[in-house]
Amino acid sequence: MEPIKEHRGLVYPLNRTNVDTDQIIPKQFLKRIERTGFGQFLFYHWRFDDDGNKRPDFNLNDTKYDHASILVTGENFGCGSSREHAPWSLLDYGFRIILAPSFADIFYNNSFKNGLVPIKVEEEQINKWLKEAEEGTLELSVNLEKKVITDQNGTEFAFDLPEYHRQNLLNGWDEIALTLQLEDEISAYEKTRL
Repeated sequence: MEPIKEHRGLVYPLNRTNVDTDQIIPKQFLKRIERTGFGQFLFYHWRFDDDGNKRPDFNLNDTKYDHASILVTGENFGCGSSREHAPWSLLDYGFRIILAPSFADIFYNNSFKNGLVPIKVEEEQINKWLKEAEEGTLELSVNLEKKVITDQNGTEFAFDLPEYHRQNLLNGWDEIALTLQLEDEISAYEKTRL
């Protein structure tokens, strides 16, 4: 997993609540065996019509959001089934940070395990950013070391993350990397089991 200490990016506003994992990545695209290649199917039924043409009325298809890497959205993001493909598709598309008032628990934890940063922000502030991001020019800076989000005016908004997840993100540790930190102890134990 790639370490992340600070991320600055363009904001994409998804002004919807209760976005479930089947809306994030529909079930028919879960056949891949690797973690990559899912970004093209992100929000598929919202982005494309039945013939595979981009829908002009879904704002992620607007070129002004082509390089967006921060998603701002409504409450209970990632609800529904526990598919890990949801954070994979968001990351593969190019999102690194998700800001919302609340997240579904399984999605929240799956995100951390894959290097996607879900941050809970008060709904009032989310609503302001959703409105500001409609122009396609809002950029935010997220600093995981200081635990602050800074807007283009220099205004800072404090946030909190579980320290376990924050340290893993800062150091780029996934569960395998955490296990390998104990490699000497594991090897010593295995020698006693011969």
